[in-house]
Amino acid sequence: MTSKLEQLKQFTTVVADTGDLDAITRLKPVDATTNPSLLLKAAAIEGYADLLKQVRSDAQGDVQLACDKFSVAVGAGILKVIPGRISTEVDARLSFDEPALLNKARQLIALYEAAGIGRDRVLIKLASTWEGIRAAEKLEKEGIQTNLTLLFSFAQAQACADAGVFLISPFVGRIYDWYKKSTGKEYTGVDDPGVQSVTRIYDYYKTHGYDTVVMGASFRNVGQIEQLAGCDRLTISPELLQQLSDDQGELPRILKPGNAGEAKQVLDEGQFRWAMNEDAMATEKLAEGIRQFARDQEKLEKVMAENT
Repeated sequence: MTSKLEQLKQFTTVVADTGDLDAITRLKPVDATTNPSLLLKAAAIEGYADLLKQVRSDAQGDVQLACDKFSVAVGAGILKVIPGRISTEVDARLSFDEPALLNKARQLIALYEAAGIGRDRVLIKLASTWEGIRAAEKLEKEGIQTNLTLLFSFAQAQACADAGVFLISPFVGRIYDWYKKSTGKEYTGVDDPGVQSVTRIYDYYKTHGYDTVVMGASFRNVGQIEQLAGCDRLTISPELLQQLSDDQGELPRILKPGNAGEAKQVLDEGQFRWAMNEDAMATEKLAEGIRQFARDQEKLEKVMAENT
């Protein structure tokens, strides 16, 4: 019997949710994804010390540029050991400013291209705000493909698909966290609200023929991953990837095309904002996620400011 990780790879593209190059090399995912929190952790890894010095020097005192260069340099390093793509996140503090999101996304792509990496190997990560979705729609038309992150609601998923974004990252674990805290209940298997959210989105997309890739993210345990086996992609931490690699049990496919999804609905801005307003979990977790990434971006900037 092969490991659960190898079985999962038969019907789901496995993505490493980390900036740790050693872990990526060991676990052999197809793609990888980073964010300000993961980059902050990477900056503390001894193996990145020389790179930090280099990007500080290259940026000549421009702290934000140093952060962008570090993000791209980490991504470029990861691309040397994976066959697929790296997802690189735009500063979360720009999440409600469409023109600023567009400018930053183009700057990141320009840095990758200057490093000899084509845009076909990069996904630009944007928070799934209305402004982020609209920016993604424009970027996709420019040939810059996007990963819409911090996605917690069905309305966000509907709007992303209609905008033609390449990929969405619904956050399983954070949805689970909210419901566990608000109800005091423990959720497992198909009863897990995070699992239910991704399953609902997956069935809707497949029913209506959307090309947008569904990539479950933010897992708290391997049980959540097992319940979403068959999802287009899953981005998984090195710790949970290792657990799957060590487990020789059987892993059946759960998600597959053919299950009936809900009726198609195209949301305008007012409908989108109302749907978000009516979803307390999605509203709170989106705001919290943006704040968390913003604080980690500020911490990363502080690291970059040292010795500049």
